[in-house]
Amino acid sequence: MRDFFAKTAAAILAAVLLLPVQANALSARQAVALEPVTGRHLFEREPAARARMASTTKIMTALLICEQCNVLDRMRIPKEAVGIEGSSMYLQEGEVLTLQELLYGLMLSSGNDAAVALAIYCGGTVEGFVARMNDKARTLGLKDTHFANPNGLDAPDHYSSAADLAALGAYAMENPIFAKTVSTKTVQAGGRALRNHNKLLWLLPGAEGIKTGFTKAAGRILVSSAQRQGRRLVAATMDAPDDWRDHQALLEAGFADFCIVPIISAGEQLGMRTILGGAGKVRLVAGEDFSFALAQGEQPQIVIGGQNFAYAPVAQGAEAGTAYVLLSGKIVGRVPLVYGETVEQLPPEKKSPWQRLFGK
Repeated sequence: MRDFFAKTAAAILAAVLLLPVQANALSARQAVALEPVTGRHLFEREPAARARMASTTKIMTALLICEQCNVLDRMRIPKEAVGIEGSSMYLQEGEVLTLQELLYGLMLSSGNDAAVALAIYCGGTVEGFVARMNDKARTLGLKDTHFANPNGLDAPDHYSSAADLAALGAYAMENPIFAKTVSTKTVQAGGRALRNHNKLLWLLPGAEGIKTGFTKAAGRILVSSAQRQGRRLVAATMDAPDDWRDHQALLEAGFADFCIVPIISAGEQLGMRTILGGAGKVRLVAGEDFSFALAQGEQPQIVIGGQNFAYAPVAQGAEAGTAYVLLSGKIVGRVPLVYGETVEQLPPEKKSPWQRLFGK
């Protein structure tokens, strides 16, 4: 999972594929369409702008519960989790539910009370759990995100960005418990019939849910995921009055107009390097695979970094620098290079005058 965030961080430098979505047709003030495997933003509008995130906060709340607790555990609802303002699953003090039932209430009904109950169970206190949320945000590299509570009620130091929400959503969908929870349309949980607020589950083929959000100050916030033929895309919009239509447009265009293309294969020769003090040249080969999301007609370039010579001896498999993948002149990926062969240092009597002068 860390590999995903490394790729996502690298993709900040990537060229943005403007999907055939009329930018002025999107209602969102901020928007990102993300291809999670390569980390490429297929579409973006003010991706790093910080804004209120409302109940999409609960993505992090649910993720931590899935990662750090046993969802089959049962908890007794404390009075601190009862009567929380805003959306609710209407918990009663003293009733006993499993954490999974509370997760359904959190992610389908957007229960602010469920968020508080889960935070107290997992973190000891709401404040302790919020500290864990911020620790996780830092670990994941979400530099434009900060949490003040587990439910998303408006607060001055509670914010995120479209890019961070898309990245968080993509990461969370790798957790099978999280993914199963948010993709559930209806469920009986804790004696309650719950229905998912995410209409995309009914509107968009392949939709997997994630999370809705709304406050008067934040407007409509939505993070969604869809998967078709094994390919997943994630979209995030903020302050989007017509978010359902926005997400359908972004995700449909993404599936229609890009594919993941293998660009470099591990072991592939990418260049040659002269070895001074040794016999001739040595192959430079890729140390790992690299693929990227490309639109039809896009042609990436591969550039070898560093000097075009090295001094003997060099060992097969030793680090030999970096190959850069460029798209429209911007770096979209880096692949480590290794030497394809071992080259020993020549004895002095076998060196040419040039090698004796400049080689080691």
